[in-house]
Amino acid sequence: MVTLIHTLADHSDDVNYCAFSSSCLATCSLDKTIRVYSLSNFTELPYSPLKGHTYAVHCCCFSPSGHILASCSTDGTTMVWDTRDGRMLAVLEQPSSSPVRVCRFSPESTYLVSGAADGSVVLWNMQSLKLYRSGNVKDGSLVACAFSPNGNFFVTGSSCGDLTIWDDNMRCLYNEKAHDLGVTCCDISSQPVSDGEHGFRYFQMASCGQDNQVKLWLILFADFLGVELKYKCTLNGHSAPVLACAFSYDGQMLVSGSVDKCVIIYETSTGNTLHTLSQHTRYVTTCAFAPYSSLLATGSMDKTVNIWQFDLKQPCAGNTVENESKVAVEDWSEDDVSAWLCAQGLADFVGLFKMNNIDGKELLNLTKESLTSELKIESLGLRSKVLQKIEELRMKTISVTVPDEFLCPITRELMKDPVIAADGYSYEKEAMENWLSNKRRSSPMTNLPLPSLLLTPNRTLKMAISRWLETQQK
Repeated sequence: MVTLIHTLADHSDDVNYCAFSSSCLATCSLDKTIRVYSLSNFTELPYSPLKGHTYAVHCCCFSPSGHILASCSTDGTTMVWDTRDGRMLAVLEQPSSSPVRVCRFSPESTYLVSGAADGSVVLWNMQSLKLYRSGNVKDGSLVACAFSPNGNFFVTGSSCGDLTIWDDNMRCLYNEKAHDLGVTCCDISSQPVSDGEHGFRYFQMASCGQDNQVKLWLILFADFLGVELKYKCTLNGHSAPVLACAFSYDGQMLVSGSVDKCVIIYETSTGNTLHTLSQHTRYVTTCAFAPYSSLLATGSMDKTVNIWQFDLKQPCAGNTVENESKVAVEDWSEDDVSAWLCAQGLADFVGLFKMNNIDGKELLNLTKESLTSELKIESLGLRSKVLQKIEELRMKTISVTVPDEFLCPITRELMKDPVIAADGYSYEKEAMENWLSNKRRSSPMTNLPLPSLLLTPNRTLKMAISRWLETQQK
């Protein structure tokens, strides 16, 4: 069940975009402003609205930490703001001065991408706030962009209908004609999926366009393979151009908004329609799921932003950190910590931990005293609960980093049945067999032809992995 819990009606013109951080919602409009709201009560922050653009603001996005907000405009600039006090930190001018249609931060906040109406795409270095690299799509305006969760690549969409995959050096890796009448938006799920057929882990991407369609894609990015983009399916339901699409944090749902004034929520695993929302009175231009709560925001040319609440038993879907991530806890980002809090039933502390910049290293160092004096958690019961969960995490993470030689080069997962191929490298047996059954006769590591297809069990490696696993369980 989805319930409309709040409507924001502060903009004086069309709402073009909305974006969540863990504690705030930002919206931008043709009225040249960006407004920032607290998620606790949906009131505007004291410094809102942000003013500085001289023409319509097309897009806004938060950095992963939530401390920085970027906005881009018809005025040819991308502005960078401090979300703690609303200060303008920088004005990044598109080299061509063309209207900037989209902006996105990389997962580690290293870069900010801005894409413009003339097809130019710029990668800005966020430390120096200077231009790092630039490029151009083949045809049309650049209107959509999404980063992969690992930051190795990003995808852009253009008004001529192309999806283009770039690496962080602005090299064009792949180009696909995706929507005949033009792409309008794209998004990449933060959670990888397995295709089941070959044992590979893919990034799931959605795109939508002027052809009334929403499409799902699978992207495989690997040094030894390059990039593969596989069409998965088309999600139907809209009767007019689809202007926006976005994944939920766990990747299990996808939302889209359309010129038909409807918002549709799909289940990504089946493609089934879960909900159709039709409260907006004009085109739906933007939609976004909150990262660590059961909230959805939809914006429209009716000048409003609707906030929706999902009736879920689990208030947030961040319980995949420990299972999906091979990153050591001490290397967790603030967002990883937020996801862990949600998984432990401690979602109420997400804002507090974000405010105090608690990353993985800080999390493991928290004590009863610091929870009391620094984080101001007054309840003894709540402090004890948090400490208990942290202690459990410490016990699990004494040695969580898997030695690289124990990981299959194809799947990047711990090997259970390692075999040696003719190239001298060891692989998970099933993954290598799938590789060969797909009519590949080259080495996954060197890309050179394999002199033989023989796979020999690597019993020495299998025993070493078993011994290592035993030490982790003690």
